[in-house]
Amino acid sequence: MMRIDDGLQPDGLLPKIERLWDASAEKLDSIEKACPPGSTSPVFTVDGRYTARGWTEWTQGFQYGSALLQFDATGERRFLEVGRELTVQVMASHVSHIGVHDHGFNNVSTYGNLWRLTREGRVDDGDLNFYELALKITGAVQAARWRGTADGTGYIYSFNGPQSLFVDTIRSCRALAVSHQLGHVLMGERDERISLLDRLAQHATNTARWNVFYGEGRDAYDVRGRTAHESIFNVNDGSYRCPSTQQGYSPFSTWTRGLAWAMLGFPEQLEWLDTIEDAPEGLADTMLKAAMATCDFYLGHTPVDGIPYWDTGAPGLAHLGDHLDRPAGPYNAYEPVDSSAAAIGAQGLLRLGRYLTGRGRAEEGRRYWQAGLTVCDTLFGEPYLSTDARHQGLILHSVYHRPNGWDHVPQGQRVPNGESSMWGDYHARELALYVQRVARDEPYYTFFGDAAPGGAAPGDVASGGAPSASAASASAPSANAGPGSAA
Repeated sequence: MMRIDDGLQPDGLLPKIERLWDASAEKLDSIEKACPPGSTSPVFTVDGRYTARGWTEWTQGFQYGSALLQFDATGERRFLEVGRELTVQVMASHVSHIGVHDHGFNNVSTYGNLWRLTREGRVDDGDLNFYELALKITGAVQAARWRGTADGTGYIYSFNGPQSLFVDTIRSCRALAVSHQLGHVLMGERDERISLLDRLAQHATNTARWNVFYGEGRDAYDVRGRTAHESIFNVNDGSYRCPSTQQGYSPFSTWTRGLAWAMLGFPEQLEWLDTIEDAPEGLADTMLKAAMATCDFYLGHTPVDGIPYWDTGAPGLAHLGDHLDRPAGPYNAYEPVDSSAAAIGAQGLLRLGRYLTGRGRAEEGRRYWQAGLTVCDTLFGEPYLSTDARHQGLILHSVYHRPNGWDHVPQGQRVPNGESSMWGDYHARELALYVQRVARDEPYYTFFGDAAPGGAAPGDVASGGAPSASAASASAPSANAGPGSAA
């Protein structure tokens, strides 16, 4: 299980984070030269060069969003110009894309970052209304991918079809959140005004119910915090049928990137719920239960250094002995690790820790917070951070689709390693920005920007760096040192 370093502080990670941004700048420049507008979206690296893999167009927003994060972290305006120009030039089709569940990935990472930076006063291009229009539409389009369930609720179905509820989509629901925050609704037949908040709430509740396990005897593999990548429903009557997976080893093991999406998606939505007046009753409790269960599972089923293997039930793990009692081995001969799951999950650990601390649960909050910092400490150094300018990837040892055999296996090796993914690199940058802002006492980073009037601002701080659960502010809040400094 993970060995949490209680001595880590955000400011102690700044040297590693600064090194990450230095490496990131070179890699972004290289990618833009190799993958110009009009070419297929880069997905993952092969021999250190980004290449495409057709399945769905879900990574282009990470490509251009990474440039915006680079600007956010370093102030280098050329990355702002690249990110803004290519968002305007390329991303419109993603806003109106009716065939995917990935709107929160593609469009909140691009238009959303520009909108957030504009509201923070970092961008002043007069295009705020343009960014807001894109965000309003993308949330409504994603919400229109709707399938009802037998109990009268429903879910946003995945690209796999209307029978399919993906655990991934909980993180992509930030598109609905921002769209609702901007006052938008989905218009249906006979001018029905469909609430995006209601759809978000139903989707989140069904994800927590069907894609997350709680050790309550649901089936023979019901371990608390385990996740199913996919839940399958009968499209004729909406009844739940079974767990499934597209990228994991089996429906009854845990694909760790899917786990990580839940670890981050639920705490992030909890922070957002604190800023709105009309949060549905009981939704926060449902999300918190799912967030804590999944984060606890990660802590208990990940090697000591915080980097997980790609699936907790992968058959080759049996050959590695007590693989959880030592650091992950990306160069082993049996099963790959997935650094992208660590990059995603670490941010979830940090946000959950801060959320709990703000509710007077400092001991629990500190545990998750320090666990998140522990993952950062590993991920932002060798052998995961790539400082080789010839390699376009930022974070090494990511995998995409192990069952399909899509990931590159280097010569002389038996399993994929040494490569990067666009989502892994983006989320590593987002994670680094999050920690950097906390360490420098800068505005707390959220996908929804500063706190809306009338809600509890998650970044407002009480004593010891703990966020106040009752504070209300319309300004960008200070982050202080976060729960890591709480007594």
